[in-house]
Amino acid sequence: MDRRKYLKTLGVTAVTTGVMLEACKTEKKPIATTESVSTIDRMAEEKAHEDAIKKEDKFFTPEEFATITLLADIIIPKDEVSGNASDAKVADFIEFIVKDEPNFQTPLRGGLRWLDIQCLNNYEKAFKDCSIQQQLAVVDEIAYPANAKAEMSYGVSFFNLMRNLTATGFYSTQMGWNDIGYMGNKPNQWNGVPDEVLKQYNLAYSEKELKECVSA
Repeated sequence: MDRRKYLKTLGVTAVTTGVMLEACKTEKKPIATTESVSTIDRMAEEKAHEDAIKKEDKFFTPEEFATITLLADIIIPKDEVSGNASDAKVADFIEFIVKDEPNFQTPLRGGLRWLDIQCLNNYEKAFKDCSIQQQLAVVDEIAYPANAKAEMSYGVSFFNLMRNLTATGFYSTQMGWNDIGYMGNKPNQWNGVPDEVLKQYNLAYSEKELKECVSA
């Protein structure tokens, strides 16, 4: 499975509702952290909104954040072209997104609980404490919607959301742009309409146009 190639076609999409709603009712103590200062240009209102979000307490617990980091690295591992999702700070991106778009909070937290319950039932350990082989075994059961069992539907919805957020976070960074060879807008030289097209319409450049425009 070449997850990297598959992910390049994805964007953030809506996730189905109802992912382990009952698992999300416990209160979480806020965790104070320090956020790095963005150097990206923003409009004044955008900057104020971003600053306000960064001042909020962390949404994910350390255990949840660790699981998100592991999942993101499984989705986009390091290869010969670029680093993994952790190198692109995808987990930090997801932390920001759930505060900026609160509708993601319940599906993600519920999905993380669902994942840990699956691992506890199968391996008597939370996902983050399982071996990489055990982690991949659980992921493979929810990573392919067409092949997933009906009882895995909650996990499939959660993993779809995680995969889309991970891809969005990774491919909106410089590392992600380099990974797909994105160069952005580059100036080039236009040499005018091709001769065969001009002949087709019985047109031609004047000497003045050729001197001042086409050959400039």
